[in-house]
Amino acid sequence: MPQHVQGVIAPGRNEPVRVETIVIPDPGPGEAVVKIQACGVCHTDLHYKQGAINDEFPFLLGHEAAGIVESVGEGVTDVVPGDFVILNWRAVCGTCRACLRGRPWYCFATHNAKQKMTLLDGTELSPALGIGAFAEKTLVAAGQCTKVDPAVAPEVAGLLGCGVMAGIGAAINTGNVGRGDTVAVIGCGGVGDAAVVGARLAGAAKIIAVDIDDRKLEKAREMGATHTVNSRTADAVEAIRELTGGFGADVVIEAVGRPETYEQAFYARDLAGTVVLVGVPSPEMKLELPLLDVFGRGGSLKSSWYGDCLPSRDFPMLIDLHQQGRIDLAAFVTETIGLGDVEKAFARMHEGDVLRSVVVL
Repeated sequence: MPQHVQGVIAPGRNEPVRVETIVIPDPGPGEAVVKIQACGVCHTDLHYKQGAINDEFPFLLGHEAAGIVESVGEGVTDVVPGDFVILNWRAVCGTCRACLRGRPWYCFATHNAKQKMTLLDGTELSPALGIGAFAEKTLVAAGQCTKVDPAVAPEVAGLLGCGVMAGIGAAINTGNVGRGDTVAVIGCGGVGDAAVVGARLAGAAKIIAVDIDDRKLEKAREMGATHTVNSRTADAVEAIRELTGGFGADVVIEAVGRPETYEQAFYARDLAGTVVLVGVPSPEMKLELPLLDVFGRGGSLKSSWYGDCLPSRDFPMLIDLHQQGRIDLAAFVTETIGLGDVEKAFARMHEGDVLRSVVVL
């Protein structure tokens, strides 16, 4: 029978979020109901609230989550009730042209649950990134559930569901950072700091963190940055070049998603270097670059979708690295909060003094 749970919705553009009763249907074929244990407050959730993703209000917010599979629908075999899982928003189809070419991390037909969660009056909800995990329980496609070791704290594991995976993957999967490379990361929020961690894991010799906030730069150092640049007081491109023998970085990761910081990334890379865009721009943004410079500098300009990750491969691997002490996922958790504190968490996000607020249920 359908269940009634508490969840956080964004009722309209820039309206305060609120806790409402959500109706969760029984899982249908290929679906699963997951009891949420923890969910990070990601900037993408704020984008949904602001109407910057689309206008399909009301949204059931939250997507960076871990929890326990409660029930599954017909045909589900990869997970069973009782499994501890991290939720992902790119459940691969296995049959599209990308999947058939052996590149499932580029899957062009990712899917979500077919049934809709609703309010008590029947109003259909749009779950953020097809998940909607600021709730006691949520309905997802079973392929969005990745089983991992239950010994890891949910508030830590859930971060791999979005921001931390996006940043680490931008460095390792998309940027192909290698041993001895020089790497610059522009924007040191949660995703940028995760890119710093990814570059360190890959063996980068020099990792330059760039931001306008000294507090964020100090955190980036704690995460593994070897050098920092405050671009409010220094020219980021010139500073990166100075720190790399006048050449520029081998890989520059743009974790802001703005034209001006992308342009910095473009000119801060070495000849034949790589730019990785992992920051999410808003729809109205435009980029203008001299085409001759695009040609003359060579190299690669890449966009990183979810860190080009394959959840079934990457989530368990990163959990293993955390358990071995090789990465500290707990360092990303600034505070734990309740469902009723999400609006305050958005305000703290604006103030820039949190990496992640995590809702614990």
